Amino acid sequence: MKIFMIAGEPSGDLLGRGLIQALRAKIPGVEISGVGGEAMIAENFVSLFPMHEISLMGVLPVLANLRNVLARIDQTARAVIAARPDALVIIDSPDFNQRVAKRVRKVLPGVKIVNYVGPTVWAWRPGRARKMRPFVDLILAIFPFEPEVHARLGGPACVYIGHPLIERRDALQGDDEAKKTGPVLVLPGSRASVIRRLGAVFGEAVARLDAAHPGLEYVLPTSSRLAEQVAALIATWPVKPRVVIGEEEKNAAFRAARAALAASGTVTLELALSRTPTIVAYKVPKIEEWIARRLIQIDMVAQPNIILGEMAFPELLQDDANGLALAEKLGEIVEGGPERRRQLDAVGRLGEKLAITDDRRPSEKAAEAILDLLTL
Repeated sequence: MKIFMIAGEPSGDLLGRGLIQALRAKIPGVEISGVGGEAMIAENFVSLFPMHEISLMGVLPVLANLRNVLARIDQTARAVIAARPDALVIIDSPDFNQRVAKRVRKVLPGVKIVNYVGPTVWAWRPGRARKMRPFVDLILAIFPFEPEVHARLGGPACVYIGHPLIERRDALQGDDEAKKTGPVLVLPGSRASVIRRLGAVFGEAVARLDAAHPGLEYVLPTSSRLAEQVAALIATWPVKPRVVIGEEEKNAAFRAARAALAASGTVTLELALSRTPTIVAYKVPKIEEWIARRLIQIDMVAQPNIILGEMAFPELLQDDANGLALAEKLGEIVEGGPERRRQLDAVGRLGEKLAITDDRRPSEKAAEAILDLLTL
């Protein structure tokens, strides 16, 4: 059996790794090829090209790299067609992956195409659901409300498998009492463009927090790919966090952390599962803000908040994401108090919502859903 898999960003890379492990456990000898990052490569997966070349978010970064992105779409589609796999699994990154999938479907109409983590049609551009039907056979949903949404919008078949991050809860979660005296995590993003936008603001926030609460320890987990950029960034900060690289160091930091300042993204769900009170920040260029305000149909951006339907983690966006405001909000959670207790109560409810109800892990369910589709 041949599976071609495409992940276009760090969160998708982690999902891809879990799926590779589950598929190999169920089908010894399965051939898996495609595009992925460090996590997938660690599973003896050979990526067609470096994943970070397509790990772009926002209109301006994509336009700045448009020629290369279009070339990579063409290269990837050709590679899938040449491989003639039994299934193409596209993981998130819809702007890139759906273009590849459409081209593959035209040339290889019999290949099953699975979308692992579908586009957020429940948040904006709901018409995308129906448009996916001609080239996507199955969506593997990670949020419990998504199958109903796709059915209502006329999208492809959709099955809820659970959120794969729940598989990592034991590696992330520490003791609540011990975390009260742990470090403050500083997480300015997993993309170079996001780090550039938030870097100075996060540096100011850390300096202000340190002045108001002296003696705190700060830790900044990052990847080896971003280590050089992060080092250059914090060289300009008045208060410099300790940088840790790699998943094991990151997990250890999450288990110990008393609080976190984080860019919006999948990391906010990891922080919620680790029971770390968090302040969420995000900034996009003004043109993207203008577009988003007219298209996005939800009023929250952090994944824990969306899943719970409440503002579990405070979100400071755009101009509100400034050093003074972030430091003040962080001050409310680094010490014990009502805001810290409120957040811990909320993330407890989140764990209940995402709990696995049987013995199968989400990655295992994803693999089983793909195999079921191939045997129809």
